[in-house]
Parts: sequence; structure tokens; C-alpha cells
Amino acid sequence: MSAQRTLEQERAKHAWSHVRGVPTSLQKEFKSITNSLPADIQANGLGQTLAFLKAKSKGEKGEAHKRVLEAVNDWARQRLRFDHSQDLLTWITQTANSEDYRHATAEVIAYAIWLKRFAEAELADTGAKSDDQSNPKAK
Repeated sequence: MSAQRTLEQERAKHAWSHVRGVPTSLQKEFKSITNSLPADIQANGLGQTLAFLKAKSKGEKGEAHKRVLEAVNDWARQRLRFDHSQDLLTWITQTANSEDYRHATAEVIAYAIWLKRFAEAELADTGAKSDDQSNPKAK
């Protein structure tokens, strides 16, 4: 078994555990956030995306954003091995050099893809109608 495959399996295992822990009440929003997460990081940068998640995670309405941010931070602490007293945003803005930042970005995008795929596969679109229910001609 190659080291690359093992790393992919570790990412998948970690993402799976976080997605499976999302309560029903947060599934639709968590799924929406993770759906755009890899593209958001590529378009806006890792730091900007983390800052956005952090800003949105405040208060009761921010619980889904908080869970996504926690999943990313938890994975990054394990994989990138920075000081556990810091979160990823603090590390990339205060400690990391440009090479560290590029590596962190690539790693978080790879992890975010697993979050997205598992959220698509496992989480409900709470409150959304299925195609058969919303389209009377489908019957």
C-alpha cells in the first residue's frame, strides 16, 4: 500500500467521523458549506476562507460553520503539526512561511474534498422536497 493511499484513507476516516457527527438540524447547512469549501479556498485563499468561517461561526446560527471550522482545524493540527494551542488561521497568519502556507492550502483542499463528498453522500437536505414530490409530471 502506498503512502499516498494511506494519507487519503486517513483524510477520509477523519472527514467521515466529522460528517457522521453532524446533527440532523445542521445537516442542510453543513452540506451547503462543505459543498463550496474547496472552491472557496481556491478562489479566495485559505486565510480568507478560514476567517469567513470563523466570523460566521459566532452565535447559535453559526453552529454549522463552527463544525466545519473545527473539522478543518482538527485535521490541520494532526497533519501539519503546528502548536496545538493555535488554530490554523492563527498559525498561517503568525507563524507559517510561504511554503508552509502553500502546503497547508493543498492539504486543507484535499481534506475539504472528502468533507464535501461525505456530506453529499450522507447528509439530508432537511426541509427540501425530493424531485418526485416537487415535480408532479415525474409520477
